[in-house]
Amino acid sequence: MDDLDFSGTPAKPAPPSTPAPAPAAKPAPVAEAASLYDPKLALAFFKIAGALEQFAAGSQIFVENEKSSGFFAKGARMYLLLDGDVALTIKGKPLELVLPGEIFGEMAAIADTPRSATATARKNCRALSLDEKAFLQALQQMPEFALMLMSVMAQRLRRGVARLAAAKVASVKVLEHTQTLDKKMIADLQRALGNPTPTSAGAGKTVVTKGSVGACMFVVTQGRIAISVDGNVIEHVGPGGVFGEMALVDRSGRSATATAEVESAWLLIGRNEFLAMVKSRPAFGVALMRSMSARVLHIGSLLGG
Repeated sequence: MDDLDFSGTPAKPAPPSTPAPAPAAKPAPVAEAASLYDPKLALAFFKIAGALEQFAAGSQIFVENEKSSGFFAKGARMYLLLDGDVALTIKGKPLELVLPGEIFGEMAAIADTPRSATATARKNCRALSLDEKAFLQALQQMPEFALMLMSVMAQRLRRGVARLAAAKVASVKVLEHTQTLDKKMIADLQRALGNPTPTSAGAGKTVVTKGSVGACMFVVTQGRIAISVDGNVIEHVGPGGVFGEMALVDRSGRSATATAEVESAWLLIGRNEFLAMVKSRPAFGVALMRSMSARVLHIGSLLGG
C-alpha cells in the first residue's frame, strides 16, 4: 500500500455512470468553502491500524438499515477505498459513487445509527476498514483527521440546510441535542481556556445570525438554545451541547440562527483553541464528530433522505 497515491483524487467527484437523480427543484447556489478532505491524510490515518478487506464485484459491503449497537460496535466499520468503486444506493436508487481515496460508511459508525444506504462493490475492490479500537488508536496518533472529517460533515450539513430552506417546510421535527460533552470534558475545556466566565444572555436574545461570519464555536453550560433556519426551529441545544462549530471547521458563514430560549450561558472557543483541543484531546474530536453526524442524519431525515 506504500505506493498508493490519491493526491490527484478529487474530494467528491461527480459519479460518472450512476448519477443521483436531480431534485425536482434546485435551491439557489450556496457559497461553500472548498473541501478540506485530503486523500493522502486519510490513507495515512487508515494505514495506522486499518484492516485490509477485499470485496468481489457485486457483493454488498453493508446494507441499508443495518444496525449495530454502540459506537463502532461489531460490524459498524468505516472504510477507505483503495481499488475499484462502490455504489451507494437508497431503496435501490443511486445515491453516490465512491472512488479510490474516498471514505464511506463513517456516518452510521460514528453516530450509532442504522446504515442510511447500501454499499455494493461494482468492481473487485480493496479497502481498509476501522473498528472502534483501531479508529481511536489512529486518532490518538493523527488527531488532525478529526478536523478533516468534520469539514466533510460540515459541507454535507450546509447542503442539507440549504435544501431544507429551499423546500420551505412548514414544520419540522426538532432535534433535542444535549450532552455532546460530559461534565469532565467541559471542566477540562474550561481549564484549557483559562477558566473564563461563561458568556450569558437572556431569553429571546439572538446569539448568532444566519449568514454572519463565524469566529467561534459555543459550548452551552446553562439554559437552552434554539437553532433555526428561516424561522423554523430544527434543533434545541442544552447544557453540554455545542453549536457553531461548522463555521470554525470550514471558515464559512453561519448556516442557521441561534437564539436563547431561556436564560442561557456558554463558553466561547476560537479557532486556535478549537484546533488545540482536538489535537491534544482526541475524545473531544470524537464527541464533536458524533454531534455533527447526528445533525447531518437529522437534516437528511427532514428531507426524506
